[in-house]
Amino acid sequence: MRSNLVAGNWKMCGDSASIGKLVAEMKASLPAEPGVDIAVFPPSVYLAQVLVGLSGSPVAVGNQNVCDQPSEGAYTGEVSASMLADVGCRYVIVGHSERRAMYGETSEQVAQKAKQALLQGLIPLVCVGETEAQRDEGATLEVISAQLKPIFSTLSAEQLRLIVVAYEPVWAIGTGKTASPDQAQEVHAFIRALFSKKDELLAKGLRILYGGSVKAANAGELFAQADIDGGLVGGASLDAQEFSAICRAAE
Repeated sequence: MRSNLVAGNWKMCGDSASIGKLVAEMKASLPAEPGVDIAVFPPSVYLAQVLVGLSGSPVAVGNQNVCDQPSEGAYTGEVSASMLADVGCRYVIVGHSERRAMYGETSEQVAQKAKQALLQGLIPLVCVGETEAQRDEGATLEVISAQLKPIFSTLSAEQLRLIVVAYEPVWAIGTGKTASPDQAQEVHAFIRALFSKKDELLAKGLRILYGGSVKAANAGELFAQADIDGGLVGGASLDAQEFSAICRAAE
C-alpha cells in the first residue's frame, strides 16, 4: 500500500536565523510519529543546518537539484548525488518547472538527474506539469507524456519503482490558483496509467504528489482523490503551522 508523502520546497528563501526558527517550530508542531512521510528541501547552503536541526525527528531532508553527471569533476557550481548522499540527504527534486523554464533543463537532463540520484540511494521527486497556455490548448496529457518519456527510456523497471512523481501545473505554482480536485485527479490517473503500461504492480505502488498552491484549506480535498498521494508544497511549507496542518490532512 502506498504511503502518503508531504514535501516542503523552500526554494530560494530564508537565512540562517529564519530557517533555524522554522526548523524549531516544525519540530514542535509535528507529531513524533506522523502517519505520513515528510520531507523538506532547503536551499543547499543551509542543508547542514537543517540536517542537524531535524536530527531525531521524522522529517527527511532533500536538495532542490542535483547534477546530471555520474562523477565528480570540472562541473563548476554543481552538486553531485554522491555529495548529497554523503551529507545525509534522502530525497532530491528534479525537473521542477522553474528549473525547466528559467534554466532550460530538458526532460532528457531530468531523466539523467533522476538516474544519478537513484545510483546514490537518493529518491528523486520527478516534477512534471503544463503551462496555462498548454492547458488551454488541451495539450496537458500530451505534455505530461512527453516529459515522462525520457524517464521510461532511461530508468530500469527496478529504478522506476523507487521514484516519486510530482504533478505541478505551472499555472498554479505560486499564483494562488489551484487545480480543482477533479482536474488534479484526472492528470494523476493518467500518469498512473502511463506507468501501468510498463508494469501494473509498479503503477499501483507509485506515489504521485500534487503541487501548486497547496495549503491547509485545500489539502484535504486534494489528498482525498484516489490517485493523489500527498503534496509538493511551496510557500505554505515556510509556515510551520500551515505545513503541519497539510501533513495532518495527508494522514
